[in-house]
Amino acid sequence: MTTFDAETERMIAANRANWDARAPIHVASAFYGLDGSRAAESWFADYEWADLGDLRGKDLLHLQCHLGTETVAFAARGANVTGLDFSGESIEHARRLAELRGVAIDYVQADVHDAARALGKRFDIVYTGKGSLCYLPDLDRWAAVVKELLEPGGALYVVEFHPLLYALGVVPIGEHEDLTLRADYLAGRGPEERDATRTYTDGPPLTRATVSYEWRHGIGEVVTALTGAGLRIDRLREDGRLPWPRWPSMRPGADGWFALPPDAPRIPLFYAVRAIR
Repeated sequence: MTTFDAETERMIAANRANWDARAPIHVASAFYGLDGSRAAESWFADYEWADLGDLRGKDLLHLQCHLGTETVAFAARGANVTGLDFSGESIEHARRLAELRGVAIDYVQADVHDAARALGKRFDIVYTGKGSLCYLPDLDRWAAVVKELLEPGGALYVVEFHPLLYALGVVPIGEHEDLTLRADYLAGRGPEERDATRTYTDGPPLTRATVSYEWRHGIGEVVTALTGAGLRIDRLREDGRLPWPRWPSMRPGADGWFALPPDAPRIPLFYAVRAIR
C-alpha cells in the first residue's frame, strides 16, 4: 500500500470522507442528469473519441470515476471497462447506474495510488480527468502507477480543466461580467483547504465532512511527471469549451458544450493529453 506522510494521509482521508458525503448529493442533483436528462456521451468532447479510437474489445480503466456517469459511455462503445474510486459511496452508486443503463462494468474501491495492487492487471487504455488530478498530492507517484497499469503500447488519456480556468474570476461590471486573473496560475503553494457545504452541483447541502483539500497542478507538471515515468506524449490539446457553464455568460454550442461569447478572448479552459507506454 502506498503511504504518504501523516499530514498528507490525513488530508486524503478527509477527501475520501468528503466524497462519500458528496455522492448521494450528486446523485440527487440535476447537474449529472442521472434521471436520464443527460446522456453519458455529452460529457465528452468530439476529439476525445477520435483520440481514444475504436474501443471495441479494449480493456479500459477509468480512474477516479466517481458516480460512473462517464464510465458507462465506454462500456456502451464496446470496451471491457473497470472503474476505480476511493469513495465507497460513489462506487455503490456507480454500480446502480451501470445496472440501470444495462452495461457490465467492474467497479473497484481503492485509492488511485494503490490501483495496480488492487486490480492486478494491465489495460489497453487508462482514462482519467475532468476534476481528478487536483486531488492527487504527488503526480510523480501517480504517473508511476499509471505506467504499471498500462500494457506495452497502451495509452493514458487525461482530460482536465485548464489551470487558467482556476485562476480566472468574475467581476460584475453593470449588467455584464468581466473575467480577471484572481488566483495563482502556477502551482507550488501547497494544498488548498476548502470548507464548504455546497459542491459544484445544484444538489442539497453537505451536512458532514465538509472539509476537502486540493493540489493544483500545471500542464507542465503533468507532462513532466508522465515523461519522467517513461511515457511518450503524442497528443496535447487545449480547448476553450467546457461540458458545463462555469460562468453565466457561457453559451452552449451545437454539441452541448459551453463557450465564452464570441467577443471574449479565445483562452484555454480545458486540455487533453495522450501518453503511450
